[in-house]
Amino acid sequence: MRVLFLVQGEGRGHLTQALSLAQLLKIAGHEVIGAIVGVTAERDVPAFFSEKFTAPITPVFSPGLVYNAGTNELEPFKTTMQGIRYAKPFWRSLQKVRDIIETEQPNVVVNFFEMLGGMTYALLRPSVPMICIAHQYMAFHPNFQRPKGQWFYRQAFKLNTRLTCFGAQELLALSFDKQADEPRQRLRIVPPLLRQEVTELKPSVGDFLLAYVTQSGLKVELLKAHEQHPDIRMDGFHSGVPVADQVIDETLTFHAIDGKRFLEFMARCKAIVTTAGFESVCEAAYLGKPALMIPQSNHYEQACNAIDGQRAGVGVASDRFDLTKLIDYLPQYDKQLSERFRTWHAQGYFLFLASLNRATTPRSKPSSGGFLQTRLRHLLRS
Repeated sequence: MRVLFLVQGEGRGHLTQALSLAQLLKIAGHEVIGAIVGVTAERDVPAFFSEKFTAPITPVFSPGLVYNAGTNELEPFKTTMQGIRYAKPFWRSLQKVRDIIETEQPNVVVNFFEMLGGMTYALLRPSVPMICIAHQYMAFHPNFQRPKGQWFYRQAFKLNTRLTCFGAQELLALSFDKQADEPRQRLRIVPPLLRQEVTELKPSVGDFLLAYVTQSGLKVELLKAHEQHPDIRMDGFHSGVPVADQVIDETLTFHAIDGKRFLEFMARCKAIVTTAGFESVCEAAYLGKPALMIPQSNHYEQACNAIDGQRAGVGVASDRFDLTKLIDYLPQYDKQLSERFRTWHAQGYFLFLASLNRATTPRSKPSSGGFLQTRLRHLLRS
């Protein structure tokens, strides 16, 4: 089977999932013939992906999310306005994606939450079947945990998610644990996609907490927490460290961002503190490390992840760097969760391959929505 990937290039999660599925497909004897990656003028294809992905990579413009430069908060209004401003180049990108698909003629396209995929299939109807993979598709599941209120953010999140998957044969929703499928939504629940680098680690129980600091505000909170609990050893990875290891004092050390070293630290730590990105929390669960999950401000998806992760028992949700909350949670953490999580993860090999096989079986195409299709095509061409 020849498989073409479409990958959202923002952040690490979807790119890492694409690398993981490529490893799985290689084991199964299938061929990944390439990846179309959504990029912007400010964000190219990350080096960690281009260095490890063995097939050709084609960067294609796709409007990204807009974050506040000072607080790192997601700004939905500016994100929407940017999308409108780039309507014409986005239309050209859709045509390019369609042309690549029709020229390469893979057996199936696998879309990792890239809007280029859903919109291309909604407006230009390529002849090749597509399946979509992302944790975000859990938003269409009745049991998915959501924060109370936040009506606007919830609707915006669901709309954005829907725009990525028009015309898909199936939606594969990555989940912390097994849930019932939702056939009416074309929704199948599957395990997380984790890299071999994670599954090959041998975890041990350490005496330190590990933090992944992506926001400047989170670093300030980490330092305050350290002042309140100077006896607790902490190691933090963040991009502002000028050297490999920056020793602050006897119990706090900052480290430069290094994916391999971070995983090695995760395998040896007592618990992790992180934003509520799905990928990092799943890696921690696989290694048996409880997580303090702190969603980014205004990031509805991460707020959902934190609540759902707490439901699944992988950690505890918090709106700030609250070490006391994490310390109080540790005795409650189910040490058998890692074994159950690994068993669930192991089922992924068969579930993903079964979905690919179903997608290539001749059947009627899913409807892309006639009225919406017409209106969107008119908007993008105008």
